[in-house]
Amino acid sequence: MRLVLLGDVMLGRLVNQRLRSATPAFPWGDTLSVLAQADIRFANLECVLADGGTPQPGKVFHFRSDARNVAVLTAAGISVVSLANNHVLDYGADALRETLPALDRSGILHAGAGTDHETARRPAIRRVGRTAVGFIAFTDNQPDWEAGPRQPGIYYVPVDEQARDDTRVRELLSLVRRTKARADLLVVSAHWGGNWGADVPPGHRHLGKSLVDAGADVVFGHSAHIFRGVEIHRGRPVIYSAGDFIDDYAVDAGERNDQSFIFCVETAGGVPVRLHLNPTVITGFQARLAGKSAQRIATRMQGLCAKLGTRSEWSAETNVLEIPVRS
Repeated sequence: MRLVLLGDVMLGRLVNQRLRSATPAFPWGDTLSVLAQADIRFANLECVLADGGTPQPGKVFHFRSDARNVAVLTAAGISVVSLANNHVLDYGADALRETLPALDRSGILHAGAGTDHETARRPAIRRVGRTAVGFIAFTDNQPDWEAGPRQPGIYYVPVDEQARDDTRVRELLSLVRRTKARADLLVVSAHWGGNWGADVPPGHRHLGKSLVDAGADVVFGHSAHIFRGVEIHRGRPVIYSAGDFIDDYAVDAGERNDQSFIFCVETAGGVPVRLHLNPTVITGFQARLAGKSAQRIATRMQGLCAKLGTRSEWSAETNVLEIPVRS
């Protein structure tokens, strides 16, 4: 089975404007042929899909895409999205309440935000044949948006070295154990940390490994605008940051927030065996395969992985970086 994981997909602002005259497939550029090879496609949806709502006061950036742009997700065959991030409530609870049924009507599963604490924490389960693939999504961003018993919001879990014994961390690990009992393959999506810096925060490494120890088969991190290295723990990949996949952001010439990957996890018997990373670049509000710059992007990732003790091999023939998960 093949599982594709994508970083932040932001369809608001200038991307939204472009979509008013472009087809729903436009933001995916020439990546659709790669995405089509997967059995399941997962992305972090870094905006709300709604026509209503009111911008939250006190925030600098507000990301909202027209409700009809759920068709952008279906154009790429997106199966599941994470809503656990710091933009899903940019236009308040009413806009979130528009987003949830829009995804439901399109057959797109979601995790990480909901109308109350129970629904925000609820895992999504997608079946591929007899294989049940589970998704849990949480974030340490925007603690004031934490869902409550009767309060819409996000699945918030603090992530730093001081929070290791926090009740919410223990509850997350318990949820991972319970979900793994009914899922053959379990992905935990973590929207964690700040926007910049290629080094992995120590708290991310500790929690990432703890999630694997509790039963996660893949830990998929995002939130930072740049990609970070991949670590293998007990034969399971911990992708610390996928970076940005689609957006309209200004590009930092040093950190290169326009560069990312299509992360493809290949499994056998419900167990990850290797990662294939296709380098991508955002250009003109589109995700595009990196082409001539692919090896340079992959070389940067190889260096970050090597710092974490992870082997990788570049194929010039296929423009893919391969990371073996099981030796």
